[in-house]
Formats: sequence, C-alpha cells, structure tokens
Amino acid sequence: MALSYEPLSPTSFLDRAAAAHGTRTAVVDGDLRLTYAELRDRCRRLAGGLAALHSGRPVAVLVPNTHVGLEATFAVPWSGAPLVAVNTRLAAGEVAWILEHSRASVLVHDPVFDDLVADALGRMAEPPQAVRVGADYERLITWGEPTAITPDDERALLSINYTSGTTGNPKGVMYHHRGAYLQALAMAGHTGLSPSSVHLWTLPMFHCNGWCFPWAVTAAAGTHVCLPRVEPARIWELVRDHGVTHLNGAPTVLSMIAHAPEAGPVETTVRVATGGAPPSPAILRRMAELGFEVTHLYGLTETFGPAMICDWQSEWNDLDSDAQARMKARQGVANMISCAARVITDDGTDAPADGETTGQIALRGNNVMLGYLRDDQATRDAAPDGWFRTGDIGVMHPDGYVELRDRAKDVIISGGENIASVEVEQAIADHPAVLEVAVIAVPDERWGEVPAAYVTLHEGATVTAEEIVEHVRGRLARFKAPKRVEFGELPKTSTGKVQKYVLRERATQDQGRASADIDSQSSHGIVQS
Repeated sequence: MALSYEPLSPTSFLDRAAAAHGTRTAVVDGDLRLTYAELRDRCRRLAGGLAALHSGRPVAVLVPNTHVGLEATFAVPWSGAPLVAVNTRLAAGEVAWILEHSRASVLVHDPVFDDLVADALGRMAEPPQAVRVGADYERLITWGEPTAITPDDERALLSINYTSGTTGNPKGVMYHHRGAYLQALAMAGHTGLSPSSVHLWTLPMFHCNGWCFPWAVTAAAGTHVCLPRVEPARIWELVRDHGVTHLNGAPTVLSMIAHAPEAGPVETTVRVATGGAPPSPAILRRMAELGFEVTHLYGLTETFGPAMICDWQSEWNDLDSDAQARMKARQGVANMISCAARVITDDGTDAPADGETTGQIALRGNNVMLGYLRDDQATRDAAPDGWFRTGDIGVMHPDGYVELRDRAKDVIISGGENIASVEVEQAIADHPAVLEVAVIAVPDERWGEVPAAYVTLHEGATVTAEEIVEHVRGRLARFKAPKRVEFGELPKTSTGKVQKYVLRERATQDQGRASADIDSQSSHGIVQS
C-alpha cells in the first residue's frame, strides 16, 4: 500500500482549494465571478468533454488571459492529454507549425482569433478539431462527464511550451507534473501568496504556463483577476477596484505601469515578480516610489519559468536607494526547489565567486524540462553533462548571487574588448528622459563591432544622441558608449521582451545610413556612424 507516496500533480491544488475554500472567489473575469467550487466543477466537466475528443493527443489552447485559459490549465491535464498553450501573437503559419509539430487533436480558441484560426487550419493537411469559446465551449462543459485523470508517473508529460524560435522553428519544451507542482509551490512561497492574495494576470498565461502561477495562486486559494489585454489604464483600474496584491511581468510591463497617466501611490503594497530581462535601477526606483515591491526572477521556458530569485537580504535595507536597486537587479540564487545555479567557464570549470570572471549560467533540478519534443539532439546539446546551459553569460558574486552580464549572442566584442549590452542599457536607462532601451552590436570597419542603442523616450521628453552618449561616458568606460543612437518604439515579443534580432536585421538594412552624428575624443574610435 502506497501509504507514504502520492504522485505529484499541480491539478491537485484545485481539489484542495475547492475543499478548503469552496465559497471563496477564485476567478474575476470582467463581470464573471467563479468560486473555487464552481471552478473545479467546470474544469472537471470540461475535462470529460475533451476526453471524448482528443484520443490522448495534445489539446491546444489559443485564448487571451481569460477564465478559459485558467480552466484549460486544469481541465486538459485532467482529461488525460498534454496542454499546448499557444502564443496569441503568432502568425497563422507559426500557429499551424506548432499544431502540426505537437500533433494537437483539439484547438480551443477565443472568437477574437477566428480569422487567425481559419487561416492556420487551412494550411494543415490534418487540422485539429476546433472548439470555439462560447456556445461550443459551454456545450462541452454542460455535456461533459466529470473527469479527473491523474498520472501514475509524476514525471509524465503535462504540457508542451514552445520557445520563441527567433533563429528557426520553435522548440517544444516538455513539462512534467512533478516539476510544475514543485515550481508552483516555490512561486507561492517566494511571493507570499495566501488566501487573501489577489493576483492580476499581467503575464501571458501561455508563457511557461504563466510561470506556473495558475497552479501557485490556486494552491494558495488566492483570487485570479483576468486581464485579456495589457492596458495600463485598465491595470490601474483593476489594482484599485480589486485590491490587487500580486502581479508579474517583464520590465517593459513594469515601465508601462509606472509611467501611465493613471499611476499613483497604492494604498497597499503590491508584490511584483519581474523577469525576462534585468530591470533597470531607474524602473526599480520608480516602482518603489509607487508602492510596488519588485522581486527579480530569472529563468527560461526550459525551467518552468523562474528558476532563480533575487532573494532580498535584510542587511541590504541599510544601503542607499541606488545600491539597493543594483542588488535587486541581480538574478540571485536558485529558488527553493532548484539545485544551486552554476556559472561555468569555457573550460568546463566553475567560475570563481569574484563577481568578475564570466561564464555560462547552468541550471539543474526538478524544475528543468524533460527535453525538447522529438528533438533528442537539441536536448543533448542543451545539457551535455546533465546541467542545462541557458545561453546567458554571468558572474558569481562572493555572496553566492549570480548576475547576468549578457546573452552569449549579445556580448559585443569591440576591438578585442567585451562589452555587456546589459551594462550599457542600464546606464542609458538611468537617463531621466529614457523610457526603454536596447543595445546591440553593429559592424564597424575599425573595431569589428560597436554598440548601437535603440531608445524610447518618455512622452514629451527630448534628448539628443550626443547627450545620450555623454551620459554613458559619465558612467562607463568611454569605449562602451554607443556609436549609433536611434529613437523610436522597440519591437517586442508578446511577453514584453525586446526582439533584438529584429533590431539586428534593421541595423543591417540601415547600414550606411547615419542615425546620429557623434563626434568623439575617444581613443576607442566613437566616430560618425
């Protein structure tokens, strides 16, 4: 008798929430309210309806951040099939590729994506059965026999999450029940979720299954407040109307919130988890002024979202605001269910904890993927020695905290000197006129490559390229200052990450066209671009 063992699955959190907090509000989605008892009943009936359709093959979901996304997160695994949450910003060809690669049998989709779905399915020889949210979807729930299939093997396939695929077709990252269960508990613990928590869905649910927060918030029996579109005015309305206590998002989302016309100090502290890029000290200071307590997390699709956290040390409370912001911007240490992170040098050894020697960040633990779907070679390449290589370059500080210096592909090698684009970005972001910035390498005849900055300014703000360069020179070595400065909106993914590959393509197309004429006294050769 397995008295002391039960396979771990994050779907069990909904059973517990319904039993212990059945009358508590689980979901707020516009005018819709669902208690935990109602949510569990709908999910189990949806599971029964889907089980009659999918024959064990994956079920794909293409919906914004609504109650349907939350229901699918529980119902699809309960139906006995893996969940494929599809990025809502993809083009028809990309959606079709994911549906084919995952061999999805069913596609649940929101009516706002009718045209996209019709186009995608029209490209497929064997399209999945489409279930449109509305009458068709509710019919499945009404007719479905309550079902809750749980795995015998806790490392069974739970979901397939696709990477961004910026250099080719995306990879299907396979999550297991055990990893999602433990990751959800880590997120609940680190962010202080409880039954009184109100979580606003500013992070896409399709992104790493919402960093496992659909399960984490449910484990704590908190309230999910849905947000179909990231609109700053709507965010502030929901924060104030519902007493939001928690939200997540990339630094660009934080910037939208912090600089919205509706922004103002909150009555109760809002705990924010951010990741996807190091938050600049400037945005951290601004969020703190508004009453948002920001914690920096670090991870990838392959690690169920955040595998590391910048755990705050009480001793840092005595530091000045700038020093605190610098500490907060570090990627930190492994979360409570991860193995300790490593920084591995080119020769395969661990970098000394000196805060200077760089290496590639490597991760291992229960919250690392099973592998890439039908791509064994890519799986082996990603973890050649049992440690997953993230592709990020970082340093290990004496206190054991990791700090990201750059993506391996984003390090700028100028005249033999390595320039971390993150370092230059944070220097530029500290200028009061700057809202957002991205720095990439552009070719240079003399130095091989040099930094180029793409800058978005605050509304109504003005600054010249020369002033940006001088601002950087006052903070960093002169050769690290950008040679080219362009102003305008930055291209972003649906999760708010800046698409640097788009900027690189733009720079290649624009090569030879001067973006800014910058005279330089620098011996490193910052000259007219």
